[in-house]
Amino acid sequence: MFARKLKVEVLVDGQRRPAPLDWLDSFCMRNFTGSAEFDDTLPTGEGTLEAGLKVDPGRLAAAIGEWLTKRGKGNGKPVIVEIRAAG
Repeated sequence: MFARKLKVEVLVDGQRRPAPLDWLDSFCMRNFTGSAEFDDTLPTGEGTLEAGLKVDPGRLAAAIGEWLTKRGKGNGKPVIVEIRAAG
């Protein structure tokens, strides 16, 4: 089910850092997103998650960024999320 290891970074106001584990945990919980397409995701640490082959990393990055921005995680700035293969 979790066939890929991914690295997740957030960019806020020009500063890049690994996505905090609590942000990833909150997003990946179905009751917060309501989106079945991201069910096959499992946060494994700061800036890392595992995902099934059906999960599109580009769509996941856009959805996480939008979700974090709406929740004020960028302190009024947009949160940009970049996801790439780990390793």
